[in-house]
Amino acid sequence: MNSETEQSYKENILVVDDTPDNVRLLTAMLNEKGYKVRKALSGQMALTACQMVLPDLILLDINMPDMNGYEVCKLLKADEKTREVPVIFISALDDVLDKVKAFDSGGADYITKPFQRGEVLSRIESQLKLRSLQLKLQEKNAKLERALAELKAAQIQIIQNEKMAAVGQLVAGIAHEINNPISFIYGNLNHASQYLESLVNILELYQEEYPNTAPRIQDKINELDLNFLKEDAPNVMGAMRRGAERIRQLVVSLRNFSRLDEAEMKSVDIHQGIDSTLLMLQHRLAETETRPAITAIKDYGPLPKVTCYASQLNQVFMHLLNNAIDALQDGHGAWGSGQEEDAPRPTIRIHTELTAKDTVLIRIADNGPGISTAKLSHLFDPFFTTKKVGSGAGLGLSISYQIVAQQHKGQLTCSSSPGEGAEFTIEIPSSQPE
Repeated sequence: MNSETEQSYKENILVVDDTPDNVRLLTAMLNEKGYKVRKALSGQMALTACQMVLPDLILLDINMPDMNGYEVCKLLKADEKTREVPVIFISALDDVLDKVKAFDSGGADYITKPFQRGEVLSRIESQLKLRSLQLKLQEKNAKLERALAELKAAQIQIIQNEKMAAVGQLVAGIAHEINNPISFIYGNLNHASQYLESLVNILELYQEEYPNTAPRIQDKINELDLNFLKEDAPNVMGAMRRGAERIRQLVVSLRNFSRLDEAEMKSVDIHQGIDSTLLMLQHRLAETETRPAITAIKDYGPLPKVTCYASQLNQVFMHLLNNAIDALQDGHGAWGSGQEEDAPRPTIRIHTELTAKDTVLIRIADNGPGISTAKLSHLFDPFFTTKKVGSGAGLGLSISYQIVAQQHKGQLTCSSSPGEGAEFTIEIPSSQPE
């Protein structure tokens, strides 16, 4: 099929000459060889004809009124659309300087009038073959570039998958190791509180039965400030219980984040994954020397259980929330400038909803400095980063895009403008095909 197409295709040649006799002669010669020929009697007509239908080759005269061949050729080579079209000059000028000027303006060949039929056809065929080879080479180069980009993307995904698998195993291992001792501590805190309360009751009973204590015992009571100890002991036990409960919540969050004990594709509660990720990033939301604490506002809509790769989706939440925190780190320049009352508080808003298309929308927005239009178009490219040198590898958003688009057949987009913050939107089907 391809060979038949190539054989049936006839090259399109544009003849540019202000002398009608020359145009007729060249047209008859080329038509006889089966070429498609178009004619232009001026330089401006030639430029217009090229914009309408791109020729495969141009035969260009030099001496023409209003615009000579050199000027026409320079304009053709300056236009991205026509710069690759080969131009053969045909002129009565036989001086070496004229030929040098023709090649300097972008000409591919030069034929001197009066020309020989065989010479013209031979040079035309040579330039057309060369042009055909160039096009094939460009096509192969484009295929190689696409293949290389796909290979790089695949390598990044494989590396990240291995990395996340290792991180997941580490997280699950740490959660398991922490869970045993913290369960022991948490389970015994109630007993310890009861024992302490019993000891205090016995001590108070002794004080009631023997109000006149020995001087040595009274000195020890005064030294220890026994009344304060009895009042503060329940507070200490309560603080220990709250700390143990906090650690238990972290263990549960670590397990939810890694999800190694679940099937890779499973129906899960998306909100639970977001909450677990926020809990793991709680230390980054706290107040720093350069900014106040970041407020995370959750605007959750009613969602069904979503069929997804939970661990990978949690990875996307981690990347996007980390990026939002990084964007708010320096803020609008007002966080630490003494204008805190007037400056907007650093905020991350998380919105979820179920659309009419039965897709799940997750929006993560910050009120940071925003992203310029020039950077926005490259945001999901591998190794592209808006952060300072050494602060990021430029892989997080690229990997997140692959997880959402390829793994979940969804979309990951970003809308932003300088000074207006940034909003990332994840849209995935609520259920995945088998």
